[in-house]
Amino acid sequence: MASIGQIIFGSMIVLIFLMSGLIILLLAIAFGAGGQGFLRTTTRSPVGNLGQDVVLDCSFSPKQNSKGDVSVTWEKVGITGVVYRYQNQAPDLVDQNAEFKGRTQLFRNVVASGNASLLLQRVREQDQGMYQCSVSAPSGRGSINIHLWVAAFSAPEFKRTGSSLTAEAQRWFPKPNVAWEDHAGHALNGSTKFFNNSAGIFRVESNLLEPANRDDTYTLVISNPLIRTVSMATLTGESGVSVKTDFTFNTASPRLLSLSLVPALLSLCLLLP
Repeated sequence: MASIGQIIFGSMIVLIFLMSGLIILLLAIAFGAGGQGFLRTTTRSPVGNLGQDVVLDCSFSPKQNSKGDVSVTWEKVGITGVVYRYQNQAPDLVDQNAEFKGRTQLFRNVVASGNASLLLQRVREQDQGMYQCSVSAPSGRGSINIHLWVAAFSAPEFKRTGSSLTAEAQRWFPKPNVAWEDHAGHALNGSTKFFNNSAGIFRVESNLLEPANRDDTYTLVISNPLIRTVSMATLTGESGVSVKTDFTFNTASPRLLSLSLVPALLSLCLLLP
């Protein structure tokens, strides 16, 4: 027969799992609600590359042959003023937040046809956060939330000297993990150094510690919680290297979701007997 302590412990575990499921459901509703089919986006979690431009995608269904005015407002959670506002067929930036002055614009020539996307220029670390795109048009009205993540990332460049293979990537943030693999996906030995500048952005230098053979392909994986790059380097001729790099963005990963759940679960545990 189970003791009282075992019963309490079992109940706590069940409650934690139930609350976890409820929190996930609420997050799904929060991210999914608002547009109600009128507004759409190709990605709810884009990643902006520090110092470069990023497009926050937002589109709506226009009404055919309509000459009515379209109003578009972009806001960011936690700041005063707007990120950008467009109405009466022109920008209305009287109450625009100072952080975004001169860095935002819509694609004005296609707004009437359903494109309410925001171009955010020269992305900064503090730009990360939740944005809301709100549209009012003859065909309907609604809003949709888009979470912008900010990182720094670049494809590595490879150099081959004899049987030695090295790679260097100029811009990474947060600090990444680096791994070498052979063509079959087996781990290889490598040595990696990180050099960060005054802005906290890392330059990555990595050496393959095993002999690199002509005509073989070696894979370098650079990854952090937001981005994963897989570079396949094939050795050609006496000193050539042919490289193909693919970027994958991990903003919808369980790890990021679990990080958002930790505070809630800790609070729940404190409330339980």
